[in-house]
Amino acid sequence: MLVLSISVWAVAAALAAKGFDVKPVESYPTRQSANGLTIAAVAYDTEEQQKAVFGKAPLREFGILPVLLVMQNDSGKALKLETMEVNYLTPQQRKVEETPSSEVQYLDGPKRPNFGGNPLPIPRRKPKSKLAHPEIEGYGFNAKMLPANDKAHGFVYFQTSHRPGAGAKIYIRGIVEAPTGKELLFFEVPLDPPPAP
Repeated sequence: MLVLSISVWAVAAALAAKGFDVKPVESYPTRQSANGLTIAAVAYDTEEQQKAVFGKAPLREFGILPVLLVMQNDSGKALKLETMEVNYLTPQQRKVEETPSSEVQYLDGPKRPNFGGNPLPIPRRKPKSKLAHPEIEGYGFNAKMLPANDKAHGFVYFQTSHRPGAGAKIYIRGIVEAPTGKELLFFEVPLDPPPAP
């Protein structure tokens, strides 16, 4: 438990050192509010955005889109997030399921064996996954409960391409009021800011 605490602290310290700053939820133009809960979503689709947070992790090379979720609970009730489902909704209304942050490193699959080379197999060290970066899992959204008047943030990951301005959204369901067990209505958070007036 102590090792986990130290590693989470180390990742948080590294994130702060990189200058990554999560702003208040109301400062993001791509957000939705309902029942006292506000959720903002920001797609980190450019190489510069990803490098600023994830360093050398080649997320774009493997078709992985990180999306920052920021939540502010002003409902006066604690919210359970254990059953929360997050999907990327394409402009054609196709849902792409979230890839858990703990599984992202395995998307760098093993290379196919070369059967036409050296007849004597030479034992080699298994190459490390290009996606085995602690930031990916460390910055993942992992809150299980959101107390009243509190906030939470983290990244969710999708195996999809993203075109800004195309009308994609983040679809969230399964958030439950802790005192009543009542599920909140789903959220569809746009990934494109509203047009300027």
